[in-house]
Amino acid sequence: MIQYQQKRLVKFLLTLKKYQYKVRRECLTALSVGVCVLLLRGLGLLQSLEWAVLDQSFQLRPLEEPEDRITIVAINEAFLRQAGSWPISDGAIAEVLQKLNAYKPRAIGLDIYRDLKVEPGHEKLVAAYESMPNLIGIELLGNNKVTVAPPVELNKRNQVGFNNVLLDTDGKVRRSLLYWHVNGQAHESFALKLAKLYLKPEGITPQKAADRPENLRLGKAVFHRFQPYDGAYVKADNRGYQILSNFPKLACRNHASEICAFRQVSMQAVLANQVPKEWISDRIVLIGSTAPSLQDLVLIPYSSRLGGAAKPIPGIELQAYFISELLRAALQGRPLLKFWSEPMEWLWIFAWSYIGAALSLRIRHFCRSTLTIVCFCCALTGSAYVAFLLGWWIPLVPALLTFSGSAIIMTLQIAQMQEELKRSKEFLHQVINAIADPIFVKNEKHQLIVLNEAYCQLIGYPKDMLLEKSDYDFFPSHEADVFRQQDELVFQSQQAQEHEEQLTDASGKTYLVSTKRSLHKDAAGNLFLVGVIRDITKRKLREEELKRTAAELFRSNHELKLQEDRLRYLAYHDPLTGLPNRKFFAEQLRESIEWAQNNNLLVGLLFIDLDGFKQVNDTLGHEIGDRLLIAISQRLSNCLRGSDTVSRFGGDEFTVILRAIPKVEVAAKVAEKILIAIAEPIVLEGQIIQVSASIGISIYPLASQDYDTLIKQADTAMYQAKHLGKNRYEFACAVG
Repeated sequence: MIQYQQKRLVKFLLTLKKYQYKVRRECLTALSVGVCVLLLRGLGLLQSLEWAVLDQSFQLRPLEEPEDRITIVAINEAFLRQAGSWPISDGAIAEVLQKLNAYKPRAIGLDIYRDLKVEPGHEKLVAAYESMPNLIGIELLGNNKVTVAPPVELNKRNQVGFNNVLLDTDGKVRRSLLYWHVNGQAHESFALKLAKLYLKPEGITPQKAADRPENLRLGKAVFHRFQPYDGAYVKADNRGYQILSNFPKLACRNHASEICAFRQVSMQAVLANQVPKEWISDRIVLIGSTAPSLQDLVLIPYSSRLGGAAKPIPGIELQAYFISELLRAALQGRPLLKFWSEPMEWLWIFAWSYIGAALSLRIRHFCRSTLTIVCFCCALTGSAYVAFLLGWWIPLVPALLTFSGSAIIMTLQIAQMQEELKRSKEFLHQVINAIADPIFVKNEKHQLIVLNEAYCQLIGYPKDMLLEKSDYDFFPSHEADVFRQQDELVFQSQQAQEHEEQLTDASGKTYLVSTKRSLHKDAAGNLFLVGVIRDITKRKLREEELKRTAAELFRSNHELKLQEDRLRYLAYHDPLTGLPNRKFFAEQLRESIEWAQNNNLLVGLLFIDLDGFKQVNDTLGHEIGDRLLIAISQRLSNCLRGSDTVSRFGGDEFTVILRAIPKVEVAAKVAEKILIAIAEPIVLEGQIIQVSASIGISIYPLASQDYDTLIKQADTAMYQAKHLGKNRYEFACAVG
């Protein structure tokens, strides 16, 4: 009876030890994978993937009811062609505002920058501003300054909101900015201003949240301020009062199964009184551009297209999304996106890492393990999607990576253990047979107990002398120390190891060898270390030779590259001034004309000739003349944008290419800047030198669409400037 109880106790202790080993193995694997994934996440390497998953969640969410509280008055391409210019006149905007206000909307948002007058009709627009308390204008804020000022009349009445567009590093808008401070003064966003006007008749005004006064409460919703590490973000800029936008997915009014944007009417329809009153009355009306040519386009989560290019939306539509989110949250309690705390996210990630390791270790069967992993991944994805529908953004990508990573690593470990066991059993049965590679077997006392003939031939001692001996009996002490250290590592870790080391035979010859050590257990539970040796001396010598060859090739390639870069520079640059030469100028002008033609833009060509340079050259010498040209070239470069090109055409003639200019006046301003810069005195070797310039300007495609003609006309205009008194610029005749 006592012996039976002892056996049961021993069996229980062995089972407990085995269970502890499993748990320790699971925890170690789960911890390692979890730490690696958290490190990747902390470095921001998973941020793009988590954004992509968030975008897909937006696209897969169910459709919501149409947004009837917002109507967009679109400035489309047809209206731009009808108006004939951009920006449109103040009179046209005033007429639209008056017609819309006659329908009594709750709020009107003018998403058009109006810091400057655009005649005719400015006085009418000012009158409209003063007569419409429900009108909100827009301004653009930069870092601690107003980049584009709002209309003065609206600003005096606090009827201005700022443009609240925040771009993530992938170019998409996922956040909304509610408040921003400039020089200590608080500014409200365009969307928030309009939402407040709409909610005011409902008795809803901004309040401080009861639990956290720093958060904004609006009706049924509390807008939690965005933090740098919320959700998948890493070190995000959270200046101002930001929130992560939970963009609504709006259904069409006529087709409830399709996604649509907001109701839009054209500016022409408003001016022609063709808009139904119920689309305007008691609603928020937004006026802004939808014309692609004005480039007011942004990307949001709904812009992504599987297998296709992203589809941007107009900026006015983005403002409508922001407003709709605010209204639905305040009036209907629609969920806003919330996040777990950082410790909670870590716990979630480590939990899934442990689940993956535990499942693989307990199931062991490959097919069942694979099926289980797939099912759990689906369950994890589904739970994250359901949480998203409830307003929670939980870390799906890190959890999937830790779960699948732990499962795969544990599965590979199990497969390796099984394969090693099978190989060890087969090897131990055949170890006394002749094998080409040197093989040895040691017991736990580090004594050699089994050897093959190849091992004896390698070290130069007979088998009888080696058996029951240790490495210290026939190897130098420093080599034996390394062998003992590697053996102990295998015994303690119980994992196979491969290590490169030196081995000196009986004759004193030293080899470089790679030894693979693995641990095996017999039926009695005794451990044996099996080592397989491979002579890598020749391979190491070849590797060193290849490294030297590779280094030589790298140096040769580097020298050739430097020579090629120098030759190319000499071919395209003037040796005196370092400016691009005539050849480079010709290529750049052709490329600029082609690009401007494809993008419907202007290109300005300035032909510059110095006045009085010949007199300097003749009286002070060519060396002073060359130094003068160098100084002039530096001044020209400082007058231009980075996208413009200045080149030395020859002698004291220079050319300037102004790319992608919006109007002819830009070329004139640049020419004036150049004239002023060149006319400033230059001191060379104690001599005060002052020259001026005559500039001829031709504009593509106004002056000509032909490359050669464009240059000739600029040259002709330059000579006309000289004839009219020098130190001035003249446009080619076709410009007028």
